[in-house]
Amino acid sequence: MKLVREADTLIVNFPLSIFNCAVNTALLHDNIPHKKGIHMIDLRDKSIKDCPVNFLSGALLAFGIYHIHDTADITEGGVLGLVLLLEHWLRISPAVSGIVLNCVCYLFGWKTLGRGFLLRSGFAAAGFSAGYWLWEQFPPIWPQIVEYPLMAALVGALFVGVGCGMCVRHGGAPCGDDALAMGVSRLAKIPIQWAYLISDLTVLLFSVSYIPLRKILYSLITVILSGQLIGLFQRKRKTAAE
Repeated sequence: MKLVREADTLIVNFPLSIFNCAVNTALLHDNIPHKKGIHMIDLRDKSIKDCPVNFLSGALLAFGIYHIHDTADITEGGVLGLVLLLEHWLRISPAVSGIVLNCVCYLFGWKTLGRGFLLRSGFAAAGFSAGYWLWEQFPPIWPQIVEYPLMAALVGALFVGVGCGMCVRHGGAPCGDDALAMGVSRLAKIPIQWAYLISDLTVLLFSVSYIPLRKILYSLITVILSGQLIGLFQRKRKTAAE
Protein backbone atom coordinates (compact mmCIF):
# COMPACT_ATOMS: atom_id res chain seq x y z
CA MET A 1 0.00 0.00 0.00
CA LYS A 2 2.88 2.37 0.76
CA LEU A 3 4.34 1.70 -2.70
CA VAL A 4 1.00 2.53 -4.33
CA ARG A 5 0.76 5.81 -2.42
CA GLU A 6 4.33 6.80 -3.32
CA ALA A 7 3.81 5.98 -7.00
CA ASP A 8 0.58 7.94 -6.94
CA THR A 9 2.29 11.00 -5.43
CA LEU A 10 5.16 10.88 -7.93
CA ILE A 11 2.89 10.53 -10.96
CA VAL A 12 0.66 13.38 -9.77
CA ASN A 13 3.22 15.97 -8.69
CA PHE A 14 5.89 15.66 -11.38
CA PRO A 15 3.77 16.12 -14.52
CA LEU A 16 1.53 18.58 -12.70
CA SER A 17 4.44 20.88 -11.87
CA ILE A 18 5.63 20.80 -15.50
CA PHE A 19 2.11 21.40 -16.79
CA ASN A 20 1.64 24.27 -14.33
CA CYS A 21 4.88 25.94 -15.36
CA ALA A 22 4.20 25.55 -19.09
CA VAL A 23 0.65 26.88 -18.99
CA ASN A 24 1.36 29.86 -16.74
CA THR A 25 4.50 30.78 -18.67
CA ALA A 26 2.52 30.71 -21.92
CA LEU A 27 -0.17 32.92 -20.45
CA LEU A 28 2.36 35.43 -19.13
CA HIS A 29 4.20 35.44 -22.46
CA ASP A 30 0.97 36.34 -24.25
CA ASN A 31 0.34 39.14 -21.71
CA ILE A 32 -3.18 37.92 -20.97
CA PRO A 33 -4.77 40.47 -18.61
CA HIS A 34 -6.58 39.41 -15.47
CA LYS A 35 -9.83 41.02 -16.47
CA LYS A 36 -13.24 39.85 -15.45
CA GLY A 37 -13.79 36.34 -16.71
CA ILE A 38 -10.10 35.84 -17.63
CA HIS A 39 -7.93 34.14 -15.04
CA MET A 40 -4.89 31.99 -14.80
CA ILE A 41 -5.74 28.31 -14.94
CA ASP A 42 -6.23 26.97 -11.44
CA LEU A 43 -4.34 23.68 -11.52
CA ARG A 44 -5.46 22.90 -7.99
CA ASP A 45 -8.82 21.95 -9.50
CA LYS A 46 -9.24 18.19 -9.10
CA SER A 47 -10.36 17.58 -12.68
CA ILE A 48 -7.33 19.40 -14.13
CA LYS A 49 -5.00 17.72 -11.66
CA ASP A 50 -6.20 14.27 -12.71
CA CYS A 51 -5.58 14.81 -16.43
CA PRO A 52 -1.75 14.42 -16.53
CA VAL A 53 -2.05 11.39 -14.21
CA ASN A 54 -4.49 9.72 -16.57
CA PHE A 55 -2.31 10.57 -19.58
CA LEU A 56 0.82 8.99 -18.06
CA SER A 57 -1.14 6.00 -16.77
CA GLY A 58 -2.45 5.40 -20.28
CA ALA A 59 1.12 5.52 -21.61
CA LEU A 60 2.20 3.03 -18.93
CA LEU A 61 -0.60 0.70 -19.99
CA ALA A 62 0.52 0.98 -23.63
CA PHE A 63 4.06 0.05 -22.56
CA GLY A 64 2.82 -3.22 -21.08
CA ILE A 65 0.52 -3.97 -24.02
CA TYR A 66 3.30 -3.50 -26.59
CA HIS A 67 6.25 -5.04 -24.75
CA ILE A 68 4.39 -7.88 -22.99
CA HIS A 69 0.97 -8.70 -24.41
CA ASP A 70 1.75 -8.12 -28.07
CA THR A 71 5.15 -9.82 -27.89
CA ALA A 72 3.97 -12.93 -26.02
CA ASP A 73 0.51 -13.17 -27.68
CA ILE A 74 -1.10 -12.72 -24.28
CA THR A 75 -4.33 -10.89 -24.96
CA GLU A 76 -6.82 -9.06 -22.78
CA GLY A 77 -10.58 -8.89 -22.84
CA GLY A 78 -12.64 -5.85 -23.80
CA VAL A 79 -11.16 -3.04 -25.86
CA LEU A 80 -7.56 -3.95 -25.00
CA GLY A 81 -7.98 -7.42 -26.46
CA LEU A 82 -9.92 -6.11 -29.44
CA VAL A 83 -7.15 -3.72 -30.51
CA LEU A 84 -4.71 -6.65 -30.52
CA LEU A 85 -7.18 -8.72 -32.53
CA LEU A 86 -7.51 -5.94 -35.11
CA GLU A 87 -3.76 -5.53 -35.28
CA HIS A 88 -3.28 -9.23 -36.02
CA TRP A 89 -5.95 -9.66 -38.71
CA LEU A 90 -6.21 -6.17 -40.25
CA ARG A 91 -2.74 -4.76 -39.44
CA ILE A 92 -4.34 -1.75 -37.76
CA SER A 93 -2.01 -0.23 -35.18
CA PRO A 94 -3.42 -0.06 -31.63
CA ALA A 95 -2.34 3.59 -31.68
CA VAL A 96 -5.19 4.15 -34.18
CA SER A 97 -7.75 1.49 -33.24
CA GLY A 98 -7.37 2.25 -29.53
CA ILE A 99 -8.45 5.88 -29.78
CA VAL A 100 -11.26 5.10 -32.28
CA LEU A 101 -12.76 2.26 -30.23
CA ASN A 102 -12.46 4.26 -27.02
CA CYS A 103 -14.28 7.22 -28.58
CA VAL A 104 -17.10 4.94 -29.75
CA CYS A 105 -17.43 3.42 -26.27
CA TYR A 106 -17.28 6.79 -24.52
CA LEU A 107 -19.98 8.18 -26.81
CA PHE A 108 -22.07 5.09 -26.13
CA GLY A 109 -21.95 5.54 -22.38
CA TRP A 110 -21.54 9.30 -21.95
CA LYS A 111 -24.98 9.82 -20.40
CA THR A 112 -24.11 7.60 -17.43
CA LEU A 113 -20.47 8.72 -17.04
CA GLY A 114 -20.64 12.50 -16.86
CA ARG A 115 -18.47 15.19 -18.44
CA GLY A 116 -15.67 14.99 -15.87
CA PHE A 117 -15.19 11.28 -16.46
CA LEU A 118 -15.06 11.77 -20.21
CA LEU A 119 -12.50 14.56 -19.90
CA ARG A 120 -10.15 12.49 -17.75
CA SER A 121 -10.72 9.38 -19.86
CA GLY A 122 -9.94 11.38 -22.99
CA PHE A 123 -6.51 12.21 -21.58
CA ALA A 124 -5.99 8.55 -20.64
CA ALA A 125 -6.96 7.37 -24.13
CA ALA A 126 -4.67 9.96 -25.70
CA GLY A 127 -1.85 8.81 -23.41
CA PHE A 128 -2.38 5.21 -24.48
CA SER A 129 -2.32 6.01 -28.20
CA ALA A 130 0.63 8.41 -27.93
CA GLY A 131 2.50 5.97 -25.72
CA TYR A 132 1.90 3.02 -28.03
CA TRP A 133 3.02 5.07 -31.03
CA LEU A 134 6.23 5.90 -29.15
CA TRP A 135 6.92 2.35 -27.95
CA GLU A 136 6.37 0.78 -31.37
CA GLN A 137 9.18 2.92 -32.80
CA PHE A 138 11.52 0.56 -30.96
CA PRO A 139 11.84 -3.24 -30.85
CA PRO A 140 10.40 -5.11 -27.83
CA ILE A 141 12.72 -4.89 -24.86
CA TRP A 142 12.22 -8.54 -23.91
CA PRO A 143 11.38 -10.72 -26.95
CA GLN A 144 12.36 -13.86 -25.04
CA ILE A 145 9.30 -13.49 -22.83
CA VAL A 146 7.34 -15.41 -25.45
CA GLU A 147 9.05 -18.50 -24.07
CA TYR A 148 7.64 -17.84 -20.59
CA PRO A 149 3.87 -17.44 -21.03
CA LEU A 150 3.05 -17.67 -17.33
CA MET A 151 5.51 -14.89 -16.49
CA ALA A 152 4.14 -12.86 -19.41
CA ALA A 153 0.62 -13.30 -18.02
CA LEU A 154 1.70 -12.15 -14.55
CA VAL A 155 3.81 -9.20 -15.68
CA GLY A 156 1.18 -8.19 -18.23
CA ALA A 157 -1.49 -8.25 -15.54
CA LEU A 158 0.70 -5.97 -13.42
CA PHE A 159 1.01 -3.34 -16.17
CA VAL A 160 -2.70 -3.50 -17.02
CA GLY A 161 -3.75 -3.47 -13.37
CA VAL A 162 -1.54 -0.52 -12.41
CA GLY A 163 -2.11 1.45 -15.63
CA CYS A 164 -5.89 1.07 -15.58
CA GLY A 165 -6.03 1.17 -11.79
CA MET A 166 -4.29 4.54 -11.58
CA CYS A 167 -6.77 5.94 -14.09
CA VAL A 168 -9.74 4.53 -12.22
CA ARG A 169 -8.39 5.93 -8.97
CA HIS A 170 -8.27 9.37 -10.59
CA GLY A 171 -11.73 9.19 -12.09
CA GLY A 172 -11.04 8.06 -15.65
CA ALA A 173 -10.31 5.04 -17.79
CA PRO A 174 -7.67 4.51 -20.51
CA CYS A 175 -10.01 2.25 -22.47
CA GLY A 176 -13.71 2.32 -23.17
CA ASP A 177 -14.46 -0.88 -21.26
CA ASP A 178 -15.89 1.05 -18.33
CA ALA A 179 -18.12 3.22 -20.50
CA LEU A 180 -19.24 0.21 -22.52
CA ALA A 181 -19.95 -1.86 -19.43
CA MET A 182 -22.00 0.92 -17.84
CA GLY A 183 -24.01 1.43 -21.02
CA VAL A 184 -24.66 -2.28 -21.53
CA SER A 185 -25.59 -2.67 -17.87
CA ARG A 186 -28.20 0.07 -18.15
CA LEU A 187 -29.65 -1.04 -21.50
CA ALA A 188 -29.73 -4.76 -20.71
CA LYS A 189 -30.56 -4.18 -17.02
CA ILE A 190 -27.89 -6.59 -15.81
CA PRO A 191 -25.28 -6.14 -13.04
CA ILE A 192 -22.22 -4.31 -14.32
CA GLN A 193 -19.86 -7.16 -13.38
CA TRP A 194 -21.69 -9.38 -15.88
CA ALA A 195 -21.28 -6.70 -18.54
CA TYR A 196 -17.51 -6.75 -17.96
CA LEU A 197 -17.41 -10.54 -18.04
CA ILE A 198 -19.41 -10.76 -21.27
CA SER A 199 -17.08 -8.25 -22.93
CA ASP A 200 -13.91 -10.06 -21.85
CA LEU A 201 -15.11 -13.56 -22.74
CA THR A 202 -16.42 -12.44 -26.15
CA VAL A 203 -13.06 -10.94 -27.15
CA LEU A 204 -11.14 -13.93 -25.78
CA LEU A 205 -13.40 -16.25 -27.78
CA PHE A 206 -12.57 -14.41 -31.02
CA SER A 207 -8.91 -14.34 -30.02
CA VAL A 208 -8.83 -18.13 -30.33
CA SER A 209 -8.66 -17.45 -34.08
CA TYR A 210 -5.01 -16.41 -33.77
CA ILE A 211 -3.93 -17.40 -30.28
CA PRO A 212 -3.60 -21.09 -29.25
CA LEU A 213 -6.07 -22.27 -26.64
CA ARG A 214 -3.23 -22.84 -24.17
CA LYS A 215 -2.27 -19.18 -24.38
CA ILE A 216 -5.91 -18.15 -24.03
CA LEU A 217 -5.80 -19.83 -20.62
CA TYR A 218 -2.87 -17.60 -19.71
CA SER A 219 -4.91 -14.65 -20.97
CA LEU A 220 -7.64 -15.64 -18.52
CA ILE A 221 -5.04 -15.40 -15.76
CA THR A 222 -4.13 -11.91 -16.94
CA VAL A 223 -7.79 -10.83 -17.06
CA ILE A 224 -8.52 -12.13 -13.56
CA LEU A 225 -5.39 -10.70 -11.91
CA SER A 226 -5.56 -7.31 -13.64
CA GLY A 227 -9.21 -7.04 -12.64
CA GLN A 228 -8.31 -7.63 -9.01
CA LEU A 229 -5.59 -4.96 -9.16
CA ILE A 230 -7.97 -2.46 -10.72
CA GLY A 231 -10.49 -3.27 -7.99
CA LEU A 232 -7.81 -2.58 -5.38
CA PHE A 233 -7.15 0.89 -6.82
CA GLN A 234 -10.90 1.54 -7.04
CA ARG A 235 -11.40 0.61 -3.40
CA LYS A 236 -8.54 2.94 -2.48
CA ARG A 237 -10.32 5.73 -4.35
CA LYS A 238 -13.55 5.08 -2.48
CA THR A 239 -11.71 4.96 0.86
CA ALA A 240 -9.99 8.27 0.11
CA ALA A 241 -13.32 9.84 -0.87
CA GLU A 242 -14.88 8.76 2.41
